[in-house]
Amino acid sequence: MAATVVPLAYQNNTSTAPDWLNKGDNAWQMISATLVGLQSVPGLVILYGSIVKKKWAVNSAFMALYAFAAVVICWVTWAYKMSFGDKILPFLAKPGPALAQKFLIRQAALPATTHYLSDGVTVETPPATPFYPMASMVWFQCVFAAITVVILAGSVLGRMNIKAWMMFVPLWLTFSYTVGAFSLWGGGFLFHWGVIDYSGGYVIHLSSGIGGITAAYWVGPRSKADRERFPPNNVLLMLAGAGLLWMGWAGFNGGDPYSANVDSSLAVLNTNICAATSLLVWTCLDVIYFEKPSVIGAVQGMITGLVCITPGAGLVQGWAAIIMGILSGSVPWVTMIIIHKRCPLLQKIDDTLAVFHTHAVAGFLGGILTGVFAEPVLCNLFLPVTNTRGSIYGGSGGIQFLKQIVGAGFIIGWNVVVTSIICRVIGLIVPLRMSEEQLKIGDDAVHGEEAYALWGDGETYDSTIHGTSPEGDGLHRNLSSGATQVV
Repeated sequence: MAATVVPLAYQNNTSTAPDWLNKGDNAWQMISATLVGLQSVPGLVILYGSIVKKKWAVNSAFMALYAFAAVVICWVTWAYKMSFGDKILPFLAKPGPALAQKFLIRQAALPATTHYLSDGVTVETPPATPFYPMASMVWFQCVFAAITVVILAGSVLGRMNIKAWMMFVPLWLTFSYTVGAFSLWGGGFLFHWGVIDYSGGYVIHLSSGIGGITAAYWVGPRSKADRERFPPNNVLLMLAGAGLLWMGWAGFNGGDPYSANVDSSLAVLNTNICAATSLLVWTCLDVIYFEKPSVIGAVQGMITGLVCITPGAGLVQGWAAIIMGILSGSVPWVTMIIIHKRCPLLQKIDDTLAVFHTHAVAGFLGGILTGVFAEPVLCNLFLPVTNTRGSIYGGSGGIQFLKQIVGAGFIIGWNVVVTSIICRVIGLIVPLRMSEEQLKIGDDAVHGEEAYALWGDGETYDSTIHGTSPEGDGLHRNLSSGATQVV
C-alpha cells in the first residue's frame, strides 16, 4: 500500500516555512485587515442603510457595497503599486499589478524608497520588512483604501446617479487616494519630510471628508423634501453598524505598526479611550444645548473620536488621548451645530451625513494634535524620521506642528482640485444627479427594490390602479407593463 504524501504546506516541519515568517504577526495582520473590512462590509453598509430615509436605504447600502468591491479589483490591478511602489514623482508611484505569485509570497517590504539623512547618502531608516508575506500587506492596505471611498459616499447619499458613482469610485481611488497614500505612507515627499499620519487621519479621513464635500457641491443637493425631513429608518440597526465600526477600529489602528507588538497594544487602548471620551463629550453638549441626548449625536461623537486619534494612536500617551477625545467631541460639534448654520457656503452644500465635520474636521484636528502630543520614545518605535516629537516636548516639536499643517494643506488642496475635475469629467458622460422622478420615488425607481415591505414614503404603489392593499405587492410595480406608478 502506497504511503500517504502530505503536502509541504501542511507538514509539521518548520523548515518548509520561510525564515522571516512570524505566524503571530501574520495572523494579527490578517485579523486586523478583516476587522477593517468588517467596518465597511457590513458595518457602513448597515449604518448607511439604516441612518437614511427609508426610501434611500437600498441605494445607500449598495453604494457602500459597490465601492468596496470596485476598490478591491482596482487595488490589486494597479492602485497598490501607485501607493507603495517605485516613485515616478514626489507624490506618485508607478502603477502596476499586485497579482504575481513571486511578488505576493515574498517578505513584505514598504515603502519602496529608502529614507536617507540630509546628506542623501547615509541611511536614516531602512524600509520596513514585516515578518509576513506581501499578500497580507496588500490586503491590509486594500481595506483601508476601500473604507476611504465608502466614507466619502456618505456625503452624496440620497441623490447621486448610481452610474456616475460607479465611474467615480475607480477614478477617485486612482487619482486622489493613491497620491495621498504614497505621499504620506509610501515613500513620497511628505513621508520623507516627516509628516505624521499613524493610521490615516489625513490619508483616509481628511481626504474622504474633503473629497466628499467637494463631490456634494458638484452633484447638487437632495430634493427639497428630503433636505427638510430625512429621518433614519432604523436607529437600532444604525447602532449595530456603528458598533462594528467602533470595534473594527482595533484593526484600523492596531494593525498599523505592521506587527503584534507593544505599539499596537497602545494604539488599540488609545483608540478606545479617545472614542469613549468624545462620545461622552458630544452627548453632554447635546444635553446642554438641546436639553436631551441624541443617539445619532452619540454615534457622531464616537466617530469623531475614532477619527481624531487615528493619526496619533500609537504615538501619544493615554492622558493625551483623553484630551484629544475632549476636543474631538467638542470642536466638530461646534462646526456642525453652530458654524455650519452660519456659513453660507456650508449651507449651500448638501453633505448628507456631515462627513466634512465628522471626518475632515476631526481628521485635521487629530493631525495637528498629534503634532502637539507625539511622544518622542513612541515616535522612535514607528516613524522613519528620528528624533520626531510633538511641540510640548520641545526641541524640533514646533517644526513638527507646522509640518502637520502643511501636510493637511496638501491633502485638502489636492482633493478639492482632483475631485472637482473627476466630477466635471463624469458629468460630461452621465448626469451626476438623479432625475427628479428618481429623487421623488427613491429605491424602487433606482434599483427596483425596497428595504422593507411596508407602505410609506418613497414607495410607488397605487392602490387605485391595482385595487389591492399595499401589502399585496412587495416591489409595488405594475409587472404587466413594467411601468412604475408614481403616487
